Amino acid sequence: MAWSPDQQQAWLDQVNEDIIDPDRPIVDPHHHMWRESGLPTYLLDNLWQDTGSGHNIVKTVFMECGAEYHKEGPEHLRVVGETEFVAAAAIKSRGSGKAEISGIVAHTDLMADAGVVDEVLAAHVAASDGLFRGIRHGGAHDPYKALKWGDATDIPDLYLQPAFQAGVRQLGAAGYTYDTWHYHFQNRDYLALAQAAPDTVMVLDHFGSPVGVGPFEGRMSEVFQTWKEDIAAIAQCDNVVVKIGGLAMPVNGFDWHKRDTPASSDELVAAQREFYLHTIDCFGPDRCMFESNFPVDKMSISYAVYWNAMKKLSAKFSESDKDLMFRGTASRVYGLTD
Repeated sequence: MAWSPDQQQAWLDQVNEDIIDPDRPIVDPHHHMWRESGLPTYLLDNLWQDTGSGHNIVKTVFMECGAEYHKEGPEHLRVVGETEFVAAAAIKSRGSGKAEISGIVAHTDLMADAGVVDEVLAAHVAASDGLFRGIRHGGAHDPYKALKWGDATDIPDLYLQPAFQAGVRQLGAAGYTYDTWHYHFQNRDYLALAQAAPDTVMVLDHFGSPVGVGPFEGRMSEVFQTWKEDIAAIAQCDNVVVKIGGLAMPVNGFDWHKRDTPASSDELVAAQREFYLHTIDCFGPDRCMFESNFPVDKMSISYAVYWNAMKKLSAKFSESDKDLMFRGTASRVYGLTD
């Protein structure tokens, strides 16, 4: 039986840490909201419970997750229900003295004809109360059928499809960002996409998701070496920025979600430091943004503990570099104004 939000919070509360650098302004550029999912309900009050747990979260960006689609009407426009749902929460968040939802990244099928994509983009704009910033059409595809995390697409080589590449270019021409998530073994296809759409700002979520389950269980050192080379190659594409976070999902293989107690910030840093430092070294702080990926990563770690880990990881960086990764890069990429 799935946990309720209260049951999950009780489990997370077993690890209680003093908040590091509590006044630092943070923009969380990646969270979801939903009423129904395989995970506990996560609505505005649940988000606020997390963002209000000690760190100074000033703004957030909602990331599409297939929530609240319309059940009727033209198929291609049903996705706009999610934007309407989030825009209502964003309006409520304004002037609340709590974290404000300041951007929406929605969904459309970028394989569709250009006219259809334009129609959906216009509908998202109209529904978003000025918050629409871009599209996420994920490329994650599990050819092994063993990762138990699901696919974002049933097209194995989505990123290589000419129609899809044209759709990503269309986003850039319209001034919108393109977000995606996929598995680490798809990073080379993603590189080809980035090269095919050089004028589109592309946001790589979750480091390109290194996998540690299924056929990759017990092979993290090998996975890291392949991933490391691919990230360095992707970083050569100036149009790509990266979200550094989202490695506490079950598919990453750290198995914290299976324990009697959740992960601590020290455990996260010890297990994942090299993923963060290599990515920052390749991209530079001005192309990196810390992300919570909540409530998905909430399966393994609390919000307060996650941001403590990011502050420990970045402790030796300059003040200006830290500000970029905690706030500045996300604000620039998603056009968030003060």
